[in-house]
Amino acid sequence: MTLPHHDRADENRRQVLYWRLLARLFDPTEQPTLEAASLAVVEDLGLPGALLDPAVSVDTVIQRYPSLAAELRGLLTAAEHAPTADDAATPEPGPAEVRRAALVSKVLLNVFAADTGPVNASQLARWQSDAGWFEQALGAEPGELRRQGGTGLGGTLAALEGDLVRRMHLREVLADTVLARQLTPSMSLIEQLLRDKANLSGVALANAKALIRRFVDDVAEVLRTQVEQTSAGTIDRSVPPKRVFRNLDLDRTIWQNLTNWSPEDQRLYVDRLYYRHTARRTTPARLIVVVDQSGSMVDSMVNCTVLASIFAGLPKVDVHLIAYDTQALDLTPWVRDPFEVLLRTKLGGGNDGPVAMALARTKIAEPRNTVMVWISDFYEFDRSQPLLDGIEAVHRSGVRFIPVGSVNSSGQQSVNPWFRQRFKDLGTPVISGHIRKLVFELKSFLT
Repeated sequence: MTLPHHDRADENRRQVLYWRLLARLFDPTEQPTLEAASLAVVEDLGLPGALLDPAVSVDTVIQRYPSLAAELRGLLTAAEHAPTADDAATPEPGPAEVRRAALVSKVLLNVFAADTGPVNASQLARWQSDAGWFEQALGAEPGELRRQGGTGLGGTLAALEGDLVRRMHLREVLADTVLARQLTPSMSLIEQLLRDKANLSGVALANAKALIRRFVDDVAEVLRTQVEQTSAGTIDRSVPPKRVFRNLDLDRTIWQNLTNWSPEDQRLYVDRLYYRHTARRTTPARLIVVVDQSGSMVDSMVNCTVLASIFAGLPKVDVHLIAYDTQALDLTPWVRDPFEVLLRTKLGGGNDGPVAMALARTKIAEPRNTVMVWISDFYEFDRSQPLLDGIEAVHRSGVRFIPVGSVNSSGQQSVNPWFRQRFKDLGTPVISGHIRKLVFELKSFLT
């Protein structure tokens, strides 16, 4: 179908705005022809020319033109703007679609435009505000997508924010309480804080601790849910069921009493109530978690300290936590508080597995009632054989040994191939690096 002349004009104007957006996203250099044509389109729509300037924040535009705030909120929600399968049913471009293209270009350009130079505190604050408007355009609250992280759009936004923080002096941000509160805690940011915590003091240190605490609490909420949802062991039928209403097995009660049905009274007389067994077999267990705290394992360090604290809260589970690089550090006294654990870690440097194994073996009291989780990439170089000898000895003693390549949200892991093959030969293959897999393995052993 051929569009009327005025519709072709609106389509062309919309295309101008999007071509200009793409050009500026991949090359910040202005293209005079596209800039002039885009300015003419924006002015013809009665919109401010500031929409085309990525140096002008969305907040500034809204302050000057408050009516645009309502248009920006929900601008990119899928329900309102998803294309239909029937091309004939798709609305033809008109002035409203051109206007929407201008507003979409503004939020996308301000958030995603390439900028590789140094960043100051005001630039970071402006980007965070612009990102908040972008999230509102998607129907979310400011900061909501960045807090979610992951591998989707939220993860992309969090990575962009993390890159901006890396390109400025982190201590400058932490010294400003207002700015520090606007930071979205992410794994990359937490790594920087853990590396630099010894150089922080006063307000900056307090703000750094607050960020770490926020991140730990977020991770703990997710992992606690996964622990609760994972199978909690088999039913122990040697324990009589509790005779409470919530355990009443109504179907079985009716079935077993069907012979007591009275046709005259139209009633079922119940001689006996039946209850479900809910008690589960639990085994008092000792869990020894050994974590490589070298720089490449920061995500594992954070996840495992939180996970260890959750399992430490389970009844009849004795949890011990050891972190190591070239030295081994016993963090068991603080295992219930992952925040305190992380403050005592020291990321970076090499690693010495045999030193950690020597400390871990002192924690073994009843081998067949103990599980040892070892999280590392197992690149030990000249210490590989001594570490393997220690692992084989622990395994022979009856300890359940679980090697883990890494513990993260994506499931990606990197493990020394030499160790991977030997763990397989030993009958203790490296489990998937996904945190849910480790939760399942531990819950299966401990309950």
